[in-house]
Amino acid sequence: MEFLKNINPRDYQIEIANKCIEKNCLVVLPTGLGKTLIALMVCIERMKKFPGQKVVFLAPTKPLIEQHLIFFKKHLPELFAEMNLFTGKVKSNERKKIWQSSDIIFSTPQCIANDLKKELYSLEEVCLLIEDEAHRCIRNYDYNYIAQIYIKQSKNSRILGLTASPGSDYSKVKEICKNLFIEGVELKTRESEEVKPYLKELTFEKKIVNFPPEFMEIRELIRNIFNDYLENLRRRKLIFNNSSKTELILLQKKLMKKANFGKKDYSILLAIADCSQAIRMQHGLELIETQTLKTFNDFIKDLFKQASEKNTRSLNSLIKRKEFNLAYIKANELLSKGIEHPKIKELIDLINQEKNKKDFKAIIFSQFRTTAAIISRELNKIEGIKSKVFIGQTKKESLGEQIGLNQKEQRRLIEEFSEGKINVLCATSIGEEGLDIPEVSLVVFYEPVPSAIRKIQRGGRTARLSPGKIIILITKGTRDETFYYVSNAKEKKMHKVIDDIKQEMINKEKTQEKQQTLL
Repeated sequence: MEFLKNINPRDYQIEIANKCIEKNCLVVLPTGLGKTLIALMVCIERMKKFPGQKVVFLAPTKPLIEQHLIFFKKHLPELFAEMNLFTGKVKSNERKKIWQSSDIIFSTPQCIANDLKKELYSLEEVCLLIEDEAHRCIRNYDYNYIAQIYIKQSKNSRILGLTASPGSDYSKVKEICKNLFIEGVELKTRESEEVKPYLKELTFEKKIVNFPPEFMEIRELIRNIFNDYLENLRRRKLIFNNSSKTELILLQKKLMKKANFGKKDYSILLAIADCSQAIRMQHGLELIETQTLKTFNDFIKDLFKQASEKNTRSLNSLIKRKEFNLAYIKANELLSKGIEHPKIKELIDLINQEKNKKDFKAIIFSQFRTTAAIISRELNKIEGIKSKVFIGQTKKESLGEQIGLNQKEQRRLIEEFSEGKINVLCATSIGEEGLDIPEVSLVVFYEPVPSAIRKIQRGGRTARLSPGKIIILITKGTRDETFYYVSNAKEKKMHKVIDDIKQEMINKEKTQEKQQTLL
């Protein structure tokens, strides 16, 4: 393609880009299959068709939008366009000046949305709006506001949404398409015939570990407490089944709303207290089943600390329970004997097996920061392993330290990983979305995630340019097993949902063409 530099697009990328040039499209491609190059090709064609007009490229975070700017600068001739980055650090009046002189603007949605509300500039002369991580286009996210203003203001509008997965819920995918004024959906997976020739072999394994009897005893103690709180909520006819943590959180919000805006009702306050403790115990069950004993123990310690600081009746009642204290004692006894969750040993064994393979580089995903810190600490005891924790910015305590990485520290860590100074990243969800983390030979899910979006994003970190392996650790007889099957089912459902919506759009287009012919 004209103006492309130092890169050759693949056939499927050219095919998708050509469709995106003609209509507003949602492009669904797993991580590593080249969504940004498709955006670049569409950008070139739109700017050729509408010389002098602008392109706006949005991404949710500063590191991600910087990454897109670097990609565009690398693969476009120097004089093709004036490209600039908008961030919150640049004052709004300065952004107004930069807007006037820019051809392609890279920004987080918050910056553009705030500027549009202040009427600092108009989107009238924008010929292409690109929204990356488009699965965020639900509810009141700034992406939606910008898209609405764009459609109203632009003389030559074209919208391109990019995502690895929009999710498996039909109504949510429809909502994303509606919010972005999407007219066509382009979906490709690792199994698509057009994509297969460009990918390397991906090996998939699930490793089942047994849940130790000593852990079962602790789980039973916590479960008994949880069931008591659940029974209280049932008696008040607030729940009717074994509610998940998510359902309990929704109930808690509903009750809090009633308490804040209704009459002071003592029974509602009691229900809020029961709901809060049930949520805590459900979280404790998740930790003991799927994480590490140290993570669970830290959680129990924190509840003791909160009770001493806040002195609330319901929390004091919880920590005085015989089962609660017995669970804490048993966990401490096991830790004092050096016993940990069996997943830790399984993980150490498999890293020992993989570490001597050519170009070894691994990402281990875990749900919680404390777990990531524990994994990294244990892996660094292995000869030849240099591991670091890759987490978000918020400062939280883990292993007795305040941990959290600002964006500069995150970039430095990725550079060290690229250069081979680190060969294992222990990442939380920040490693899943968008960031240009180098390809790895091994991806480990410390626990399955019940989300198709997150599963696809985690798995997309390997088997692009060289063979890769995905290993999922599953604790037998726990929610790990449920989450594993749920995410697989959701991924299959997602493909069907997207195909159905795509077909709806094709049928709608055919009907409109038929009506125009009759006219």
